[in-house]
Amino acid sequence: PEVCLRLEVGPNAAVHSPLAVQNGFLHMLVHSYTAELFMSFLTNLGPFLEDETIPEVIPMEIEVVDAKITLKDDSPQVYPTSPGPVPITLAVDHVIVKRRDDGVFYLTGQQRRGNLFFLQEQKAPAECVLAAPAAGTHGLQLKEVPELQRELQTVKIALAEANMDKARLLQEIRKYNPLFQL
Repeated sequence: PEVCLRLEVGPNAAVHSPLAVQNGFLHMLVHSYTAELFMSFLTNLGPFLEDETIPEVIPMEIEVVDAKITLKDDSPQVYPTSPGPVPITLAVDHVIVKRRDDGVFYLTGQQRRGNLFFLQEQKAPAECVLAAPAAGTHGLQLKEVPELQRELQTVKIALAEANMDKARLLQEIRKYNPLFQL
């Protein structure tokens, strides 16, 4: 496995983005990575990374080439005679994750046509970023958009955690009563 990490700060980082001059630009390359992770690791990773303050946006580019991650369910079995869940394998040929000045992560994949690779990038159109002015209000100021996007991201994370808690509680209830239905 090969991991390359580069952090650029200062005037030379301006080639990546204007915000990189102040906050820096992180470039990471992960090549030929193979790992086996337990599902409980992923479930408990969220609270470990949680913080009370909204962090500053650091523009970055993470490139993952030829990676393979196997997820194994290590939760207690409901039925002791069942063979258990089948591990899930996630194979990544080539993907690029970019974080721009707006704080949004963009996934870019590569399609192979013959021996050539073509980048395909999905990004939101500019009309989606600025809200249309309603009666008696003016459009969002450009500096308010990143704040709202950070707040939206925080709410999405909280919702995902609540859904995971709900699933965990339902699994705990079904351990004692397998016929329980909501």
